[in-house]
Amino acid sequence: MTPKRSAQSPEYAVSDEAAAYIADALMEIALQFEASHFAQIRRHYQSITPERDDDRWQLDLFGEHQSF
Repeated sequence: MTPKRSAQSPEYAVSDEAAAYIADALMEIALQFEASHFAQIRRHYQSITPERDDDRWQLDLFGEHQSF
C-alpha cells in the first residue's frame, strides 16, 4: 500500500534554491526551443487563427495607423 500524502504537500520536495535553479533551467530550455522553432510555431498559430471576414457592416476598431 502506498503512503498517503496530504493535499498540500508537493510531490517532489526541493529547497527554495533548487526550485529557483530548476525554474531557470526550464525557462532557458523553453526559450532556446522557441528561438530555434519560431517559424514552425508561428505557422501553426496562423493556421488555427480564423480568417478575418470582410463584412462591410463590421466596424473597424483598429484601422490603419492612426496618428495621435
